[in-house]
Amino acid sequence: MQAIGLHNSIAGGIFNAPLNAAAYKTDTFQMFTRSPRGGKASALTPAVITQFTDNCKQSGLIRYYVHAPYYINFASSNNRIRYGSVSVVREELERSSLLGVRALMTHLGSAKDLDEKTARTKVVEGLVKMLDGYRGNTQFLIELAAGAGLILGASFEEISQYIQQAEKKLPALKNKIGVCLDTCHAFALGYDLRTTSAVRKTLAAFDATIGLQRLQLIHANDSKTELGSHRDRHEHIGEGKIGAAGFAALLRHPKLKNVDVILETHHDGKEKNDVALLKSFAN
Repeated sequence: MQAIGLHNSIAGGIFNAPLNAAAYKTDTFQMFTRSPRGGKASALTPAVITQFTDNCKQSGLIRYYVHAPYYINFASSNNRIRYGSVSVVREELERSSLLGVRALMTHLGSAKDLDEKTARTKVVEGLVKMLDGYRGNTQFLIELAAGAGLILGASFEEISQYIQQAEKKLPALKNKIGVCLDTCHAFALGYDLRTTSAVRKTLAAFDATIGLQRLQLIHANDSKTELGSHRDRHEHIGEGKIGAAGFAALLRHPKLKNVDVILETHHDGKEKNDVALLKSFAN
């Protein structure tokens, strides 16, 4: 059954994230386990893990997600950044597994330092290195990017290529890499989501390239900017260029009934309306 939630703060301790989710009366949540801007991650001691899992149980939350830090770049020409990205995402997967997290998503980075072909090769190499020997229970997801500048992972076809090439290099990865579809990013790339027919067409394109079986999470964000703008500007549900009808069609699509939905709209009071609106569409 589909669960709907928000990206929630871990201020005061990671164990506060499920309490924040419960305050919003959501069915799931997303969080960072460390600062998304940089710095050392706080230790996940046995006491912290127990407090976190206890708060999840008390709040009735059995599925939850982690977003990797923003600075990840598998295609950097700087070895410290590239290898650091591999190390951080692997560490985040291991940390997430300790917390019982269902899946972790990340953006792949930018080709600003390298030609596109070399950058894409570095991405595949980084994914293989990062996942080689991973035995945790948290699934790794590639998040679709909005495509501004030289951002990588900005089309269904490109993401499909990364997955196929990584699986070819490391057969143990077969069917283990999933995808997170951000509605704002998809819309910014030119994938229309404004009507029932547009949603069906976009999901058919996703299925034909990546495969809907790999779609493990949806980030539900309306868009401040027009279709194909290549700009990542989140808006509250129904107040942007996608519109409420598009989200209703998305949540009611028969093949997405078990795909959870996380809101990443601004926490300015309107996010409560976003939750209520998505829940009304899901019923």
